[in-house]
Amino acid sequence: MERRDFIKTAAVAGVTAVSGAGFSQSASPAKSTTRAESPDMLYRELGKTGERVSAIGLGGYHIGKQPDSNESIHLIRQAIDRGITFMDNCWDYNDGISEVRMGQALHDGYRSKVFLMTKMDGRTRDSFNKQLEQSLGRLQTDMIDLVQFHEIIRFEDPDRIFAAGGALEAAVAARQAGKIRYIGFTGHKDPAIHLRMFEIARKHNFHFDTVQMPINVMDAHFRSFAKEVMPVALQQGTAVLAMKTFGDHHILESKTVEPIEALHYSLTQPVAVVITGIDSPTILDQALQAAKTFKPLTQTQVASLLDRTREAAGEGRFELFKTSNQFDGTAANPKWLG
Repeated sequence: MERRDFIKTAAVAGVTAVSGAGFSQSASPAKSTTRAESPDMLYRELGKTGERVSAIGLGGYHIGKQPDSNESIHLIRQAIDRGITFMDNCWDYNDGISEVRMGQALHDGYRSKVFLMTKMDGRTRDSFNKQLEQSLGRLQTDMIDLVQFHEIIRFEDPDRIFAAGGALEAAVAARQAGKIRYIGFTGHKDPAIHLRMFEIARKHNFHFDTVQMPINVMDAHFRSFAKEVMPVALQQGTAVLAMKTFGDHHILESKTVEPIEALHYSLTQPVAVVITGIDSPTILDQALQAAKTFKPLTQTQVASLLDRTREAAGEGRFELFKTSNQFDGTAANPKWLG
């Protein structure tokens, strides 16, 4: 963590502790804000929420990796100026730096132009609340459009979240208090865990607004979220947020697919948003080019891509988020769960 970013994080946390909801009203949009749309970007409905968002989402992890925070801020604003309205983030990304930098970027009228999402690791009411207050401070906003339970990768995660004193109680209370608008969950490990989260939610008569999962050219061949989870989400009116289009960089390293066609494959699926990591102007251009040139792939084109990736996809060796703990932040930091 850069010293200047650490100081900003600490200062923001201090203000939040004193003021509760905390920052200028100009930092938060009113409900049902109509956002400007670019002719060069695709926009889609976000499930049953009534929201309309860009089909390309700016991944939060990568915008905290630039050596200079000004690079990150400029990149975020470039993305917004060019039509991306869906902002992804997480309480734990880069020790909070991703949220700090996004909060800085959303000054000067930018907050009202975006649909802001972040994620919480906490499984208990107390841990969720503490993380949410930190995120509100770092993002410099009174209200976050969407908060998702992060890394639902263990079979016991749904039980913990829905238990008495669990994180769901905190999320619902925060929604009632106007601190968040919508609630979802994410995970990248196994479709069976996602399905269990939906089943536990059904038993508690709770509807998730969104669900985030891997959707890529290899997923169809191994522990497939697209085949097993997406139909359930769509039947319930839960918006699907696609991630891991490139599997970080591993899927591209298989030499079976090019970046634009990988993005086109994910965009062809019945998803609301394809969240992709953007860490430079070149990668931003690539994502925008994919949106601008997108036409839904035909069944023949999809079949060709799947045929091309079938052998490489075997045993999930290029989807390491499914088969290793390399991408499991909460496994390395169990204290985040509470």
